[in-house]
Amino acid sequence: MKRALMFAIRYELRLWEALFRWVFRRPHRVEAGTMAFSYTGGAALLFGVFIGLSAVEIPILHLTLPWPAARAISLIVGAYGLFWMFGLLATLRTHPHLVGPSGLRIRNSTTVDVAVGWDDVDAVRVRRRSLPPGGQTQVDEADTERVLSLGVGSQTSVDVLLSRPLTVAVKKAGGAPVTQIRFHADDPEGLVSAARTHLQCSDAA
Repeated sequence: MKRALMFAIRYELRLWEALFRWVFRRPHRVEAGTMAFSYTGGAALLFGVFIGLSAVEIPILHLTLPWPAARAISLIVGAYGLFWMFGLLATLRTHPHLVGPSGLRIRNSTTVDVAVGWDDVDAVRVRRRSLPPGGQTQVDEADTERVLSLGVGSQTSVDVLLSRPLTVAVKKAGGAPVTQIRFHADDPEGLVSAARTHLQCSDAA
């Protein structure tokens, strides 16, 4: 119970921090030569719908509820929910995938952050896939392959083939190493091109 409470508090604090950084354009510092790639395209429409509905709901409830106390409570709860949705969107905007000299960072909001060094990468390629039912994070095993899929909107668009089995900090992976990571990027071609440039530099070194 205490552990879950601490996780909720940390998540909430990170959400408001992300909203602050997004509004005031204060991105996190990254290594020189690093490129950022978004993954929110598939979810942007859904966020727009929820935020729009929430914005319309607040004045409607305020006008229709007959009790002053209920109107005040609905206004506070509605405003908090609206800002919370903006904060959640901000966590996606302020935590993009990163491709830099040290390696690749695959992220999703503040809950997924997988760092892979170029020495651990055998190849990176564009391949769009739809995930079967089972959630946005899935692990598939076949023979000696163990594939971790980190989807957005039930899809992935980039495959990372690892040069050796790698243990990643993703709960659903269960602490067992994976041999391939699949994830979604809005511009998979651009990300793969940048990654291959760093891979070539790593091989030349």
